[in-house]
Parts: sequence; structure tokens; C-alpha cells
Amino acid sequence: MSPIDSLITDHLDLWTAAVRPKSSAGRGSNSKLELTGIKKLRELILELAVRGKLVPQDPSDEPASVLLERIAAEKAQLVIDGKIKKPKALPEIGEEEKPFELPEGWEWCRLDELSLTSEAGWSPLCDNTPRKNEQWGVLKVSAVTWGKFLAEENKALPEPLEPKPEYEVLPGDFLISRANTAELVARAVIAPANTPCKLMMSDKIIRFRFSHFVNSSYICLANGSCTSREYYSRVAGGTSSSMKNVSRLQIQNLVIALPPLSEQKRILDNCEKLMALCDHLEQRSESQLAAHQTLVEALLATLTDSADADELAQNWARLVGHFDTLFTTDASIDALKQTILQLAVMGKLVTQDPSDEPASVLLERIAAEKARLVKEKKIKNEKPLPAISEDEKPFELPLGWEWCRFEDVVDIQSGITKGRKLTNRELVTVPYLSVANVQRGFVDVAGIKSVELPVDEIEKYQVLAGDLLITEGGDWDKVGRTAIWADEMPYVAHQNHVFKARKFLQEQDESWLEMFLNGPSARDYFAGSSKQTTNLASINKTQLRGCLIAIPPKNEKSCIVAKVDELMTLCDQLTARLQTSQQTQLALAETLMEGTLA
Repeated sequence: MSPIDSLITDHLDLWTAAVRPKSSAGRGSNSKLELTGIKKLRELILELAVRGKLVPQDPSDEPASVLLERIAAEKAQLVIDGKIKKPKALPEIGEEEKPFELPEGWEWCRLDELSLTSEAGWSPLCDNTPRKNEQWGVLKVSAVTWGKFLAEENKALPEPLEPKPEYEVLPGDFLISRANTAELVARAVIAPANTPCKLMMSDKIIRFRFSHFVNSSYICLANGSCTSREYYSRVAGGTSSSMKNVSRLQIQNLVIALPPLSEQKRILDNCEKLMALCDHLEQRSESQLAAHQTLVEALLATLTDSADADELAQNWARLVGHFDTLFTTDASIDALKQTILQLAVMGKLVTQDPSDEPASVLLERIAAEKARLVKEKKIKNEKPLPAISEDEKPFELPLGWEWCRFEDVVDIQSGITKGRKLTNRELVTVPYLSVANVQRGFVDVAGIKSVELPVDEIEKYQVLAGDLLITEGGDWDKVGRTAIWADEMPYVAHQNHVFKARKFLQEQDESWLEMFLNGPSARDYFAGSSKQTTNLASINKTQLRGCLIAIPPKNEKSCIVAKVDELMTLCDQLTARLQTSQQTQLALAETLMEGTLA
């Protein structure tokens, strides 16, 4: 067994245990896990490869210095023959650019030393040449991924383009995307043998055609190594924090550790075998995580299926004894949180008290106050919605509870529409809440923006303490996320993509309404009612007005909220422990990686 094989097998638990959420959307996010240990293992394999530590050297191999001499001679002859232009001299590689010591027979070189030609594509949007009847497509940046050419990303333009054979993508072309997110900029791929015909490079792609004295697959591997990624991270420019770009010259100047040609082939063969092993580990880990999540959800279903609080207590007691093995991922803890909220709104979390004031009495008081406000023209009298049918009710409520529509218990208002004409009106600049500020269960005022608002509309759009804020749109699973405004600043307004809902009576509990809207029942309603595109969804005011809300008796409501707070604290403790474990596993994986490369 080779040292790298031992490195994988001896630390298998570490590589597969190191995970973290793929996104950090805030509390309550249902993000998938990224297998960071296996990701680190892939990075380690690539870095060992480009440092000459993946396969043993063979003293009989022709050294890389001879390859560089042959490539230089080949380019010089092409210049003499008039087939290529004389390339500009590349800067000498300084010692500070050499991140590690090379094995015997290897050489440092710049990427352009290995290529015969390199050029960027052109922008079809700026092309004013007459159109012909031939249908040519343009290579998209998304088609150039980590070593894999995604032909399905490319498509022909609606209007025929003037053919430009000099920009046509041919099999064997080495393609680098020079513009993308900070993590994806300068991804490279080799155009495969089945590359579609009549596909031209855009100006976001740089093409290299290498000498046959170098293996282009090895260059692709080296381009994706940590050392190369660090270089691109240093030199990439861009006007935003996320989108970056690198120039053709910066790509040409990439420093490559070049092994002998025979060793390049051995490295590639071993990499392919090791990456296949990583694929296997990844698939196995994902299957185990999926099976674990299925088990968790099945056990949590026994809680929601409980007939009453007593049966729930028995099922909960069985679950508590296995918390350490069940709730070990972000997804499982999120499922536990959603189950707690579902039990709360179903009336199964605390025992009912027959002497408690029924919800119908509160709803009568709210209806009377709403009628008064309408009569005094303090709120608008909306067009009545249909009565609640039995088919709409997602579950049966306990005695003393009542179903109502959201509009029955709150006054719902839309926010400021930006871009209105405000000529000849007295304006004041105020901070306003957007969708990004309203998270599920909390308001994030970091990065809050301002807008000009007419003085006579200040009161109309003001958000007061206790107001509910509900998002109109966003990612399909984030529509309708709700938070309570707690007077985080003296004055704030709200944008039209954030609804404001204000209770009619002081005795109403906004915490209950927030909990319900963030729970599974309301989230299912929003998902089913929202207008959805590929990635985005939205709800309108009428759909929000019609959302069903379960109202419990007066005292039971406060008991439920207190119980939910207690259980959510337990979930937060589980999350904190999990994050500590994830950080420890990741740190161990990084330490092992650094020790191996030392």
C-alpha cells in the first residue's frame, strides 16, 4: 500500500466525519451538508501531485528542462514559418514565486511557456458584422467547470452569427474561464473529442493550445491545485465582492511545477484512481447521511402522530435517550425544530385546561375592534375572503381552539415602492427593512439601507415594536419567513417586498403568530400558494391574508410559547455542540493535510 493510500485508509473516519453546512442562511436554515473532509482530501491529492509527492520519481525519466527546451524550439520554428506571432518575453520567475522545493528532474515554468498559442474570444454582443444563415453557438462560462466540459450548457443564439473560425472551439483546446465568482474564477477544462461543431469562444474564455511535449491533462490538474487557486485569489480583480476576473496575462503568468513527461502520466493515472476512491467515499457518506435523516424523520413523526400530550410525553421520553446519536447533523436538528413548532400549533405540546378561556372569545373581541377601526376609517375594509372550508384545515384542533384567517387577527400593510416619482413633495431620508433584513425568527439590521420618503407618509410606513414582518419573495423555501420588530432603532420603514402585520389588541400574542407562520403548516401553505420560477417564488397580499392560523385558548397560548422557547434552547445547545465538533474535525483534517505537505 502506497503512503497516500495509507493516509486515506488510516484516517478514513476523519475524512468522512468532517462536514459543514453548504450555506449559512442563518437560524433555521435547512442547508445541505458539504463533506469538507473529503473535499480537503481531494485538495491534498492534487497538492501532493503538483509537489512531486504522489508518485515516486524515476531517475531515467527525461527531465522537464529538456521538455522546455523542445517547446521553446517548436515555438521558434512556428514563428519562423509565420504560423504564430513571436510571443512577448515572460518575466523571470522570482524565488518568492516558488512556494515549495521541487523534486529532481522537475522545473518551474510559466503556463505560457508550455503553450504554442493563447487567445481570448470575442463578445457577440459587440459584433456588428452581417449575419449569415449558418447557426453558430457561443461557449458559455458555465460549460467550463473543474475538468469537465458541460456541453449541455451551450446553446445557439436566436440570430445567426457571422462564422469566426479563429474562435471555434476544437477538441483538445485548453479552456479557462476568466470571469466568475471568487471561488470559481479560472476554472479550466479540455474540450473533449465530442465537442459540438460551430461553437465559438466568448470574451470570457481564454484558450491555450499546448505543445505535444506536455500533457494538457496534467496542466488542467495543476491549474486546480491549492497553489494555483491561491495565485488566482491574489491577482483576481473585480468591482464586487463576489464576482472576480483574471486577465489573459495573469493566466499566462501562472507558475507551474513541471515534472518529466512520463511522470506526468503516472501522476494522472494515480490521481484518477484516488479521485475514484474519493467519489466512492462521498457516495457512501451521502447515503449514510440520507439514511440517518430518514430515520430521524420517521422517529419525529411518532411525535406529531401522538394522540394527546400524555402519549407525546411517552414518545418524547423514548427519543431523549438517543439524542446523542440522532441529532448529529444540521438537517436533523432543523427537523427537530420543525417538529417542535408543528406540535405547538397542533396543540400537542402542553396539556389542555378545560377552564381556559376559549379562542372564540378572543376572536370576538378582535372582530369588534377591527370593525371599529374600519368604521373610523383607520384601516381599509378589504374584500371578504371565502369562509374556511373543511378541506382547507390541515389538521384537527383540540377543544377550545379555533381556525381563522391571518387577516382576521392582524392589519396587513404593504411597504414602500422604490422608484416612485416624488416631485414637489417634502422628503426625508429614512432607513428601511428589505427582504435581506427579515430572517426567520429575527431581524438583522446589519447593512440596512435608506430611502427618501415623503414626510406625510412617515407614519404610514413606520414599523412599530411588536409588528410582524413577513417576506413577500425570495428563494422558494424562504417565502413568508417572519420576524417580530423589537424596536432595534428609533425609526424604520419597510419596503414593499416586506409585509407589515399589526395586531388589533394589546392582549394578542405576536410571538404565537410568528411561531405559526414560521412553522411547517404555514410554510407548506406559502410553498403551495406562491408564484414560483426556477429559483424564486413570491406571495401577494391576498394570499397572505388567506393563510390559516390556529388560535389556542388564552392561557394555553402562553404555556406553549414558553415550552417552545425551552425546547428551542435545547436545539441551540445541540447546534452549538455540533458546530464545535464540526470545527474540530475540520481543524484535524487541515492539520493532517498541512503535516503531509510539510
